[in-house]
Amino acid sequence: MKIKNLHLNNFRNCHDLFLDLDYDKIIIIGKNAQGKTNILESVYFLSSLKSPRTSNIKDYVKFGENGFNIECKLIKSDTTVDLEVNYELNKTKSVKLNGLKTTPKNYKSAMTTVLFSTQDLLLLRGTPQDRRDWLDSAISQIYPTHDERLSKYNKIRIQKNNLLKEQEINESLLDVFNEQLVITGSNIIYTRQKFLSEIRKHALNKYSEISDNETFSFEYSFRYSDIEEISENLSKELEERKTEEKARHQACVGPHRDDIYFFIDGQDATKFSSQGQQRTIVLALKLAEIEMISDKYGYSPILLLDDVLAELDDLRQNYLLKSISSDTQTIITSVDTLLFEEDFLRNVKIYNVSNGEIID
Repeated sequence: MKIKNLHLNNFRNCHDLFLDLDYDKIIIIGKNAQGKTNILESVYFLSSLKSPRTSNIKDYVKFGENGFNIECKLIKSDTTVDLEVNYELNKTKSVKLNGLKTTPKNYKSAMTTVLFSTQDLLLLRGTPQDRRDWLDSAISQIYPTHDERLSKYNKIRIQKNNLLKEQEINESLLDVFNEQLVITGSNIIYTRQKFLSEIRKHALNKYSEISDNETFSFEYSFRYSDIEEISENLSKELEERKTEEKARHQACVGPHRDDIYFFIDGQDATKFSSQGQQRTIVLALKLAEIEMISDKYGYSPILLLDDVLAELDDLRQNYLLKSISSDTQTIITSVDTLLFEEDFLRNVKIYNVSNGEIID
């Protein structure tokens, strides 16, 4: 899979930007706040219809403009695919596949990306929500229906929260919401555990290649793995904590409260590991994502590295760059080329960006 070209119109600070991306490796050079991250964000948005930086689509629109448009030409299994996302202020975004309007579900199956940013390096020191976001985003690349389940679950949860804030709570309605949350929530938990089980071997191998004298492991906070057991115990916990939820006026039980625990040599990696060890974990997870997608689809996803090399030491920088398969199109942002070895730069297309424009 490879992007041939990319066209941004009024996306973030890019007024009318066209990029020829028909290369295996691309480096986008620029100072902070000049637009290099915006370019990577546009590619990620094209593939997933969401951003790691904001949930408000209006934030993408260039100041003073009425909307944005993103287009790209993609080569996938020797077939050309045209992708387009268009948005006008206060209207629903539209997506096109090969020039024809389509549904977001159908559209998102066209292109697969893995984004590795400086924010990801804070995964272990972040909040449980940060770790759930990483997990759900990674899952959606493998199991596209996961996003729909999450959306359905969150709608029910919000309805339940609104009910719990009322002075007089309709107990029958509360039971209905809990029953619906058990059904959708159990599937989300099951899929999360299934994904973690599948990525485990890849991630542990990657970690051991960097730190061969340490044992790395991780687990999901909800310990039951069989779908029937998950449903039964989730239902039981909802009943047991019903009084607490009423007192707190919010849903306290379910996959929206779960977490992923990471361990090095049996110790909690969020508390007892060094910054280098935590970054090795994230690096191993990201490279494992690429392997999983490649195994499932038979082609590599597009890898997006956003200023991440500057945050890694020489050992991890070299390991990351050398681990990237030759058939994985990689787009990298950086403030300069000093972090790259000469051999790597020989086969790389370099663009310089300033104020949302490519400069010579």
